[in-house]
Amino acid sequence: MDSTTIELPGSEIDSISLEDGKLTLRFSRAGLIKTMSDSEERTRWWQAGELVFDEAELTSDGLPDCPCVCEGGDVGENVYTYRDMLPIPLESRGRAHCDLRFRDRQQPLQAVASGVRLVMEDRPHYIEHIRPEK
Repeated sequence: MDSTTIELPGSEIDSISLEDGKLTLRFSRAGLIKTMSDSEERTRWWQAGELVFDEAELTSDGLPDCPCVCEGGDVGENVYTYRDMLPIPLESRGRAHCDLRFRDRQQPLQAVASGVRLVMEDRPHYIEHIRPEK
C-alpha cells in the first residue's frame, strides 16, 4: 500500500496560534515522504497545510515565536504516539497531545486536546527521489 507521511524535523512553520481553544500550526513547507508499495525507493515532497488541535490547552509556557523550523517531537492521538512524523491523512477524536521542539528556540510547544487533524492545502510539490543506499 502507498503511504505518505510528514517528516516533522525540517518542516517550516509560518505561525502557531491558539484561539477559542483551537491550536493551529500553519506549515508553509511540511516535508513529505511518499512510499510506494513493493518499492525500495521513496520520494520527497513539500506541501502547505495545518495541524489543528481541538479544545486545546497549553501545558507549556506560551507559544513559540514564528516563523520557525520544527526539530521534531511527539504528536499523540488516543493510544498512538507519532515521533518526528505524522501520517497523512490524520483525523482523530479523543485524547490528543503534542510535545514539539523548534530550531533555535528553548521553548517547546506542549498541549493536550480533544482531537487532532491535518488539513493539507493545494497539492504536494516534488523535490527528489530517495534511492536506497547500497
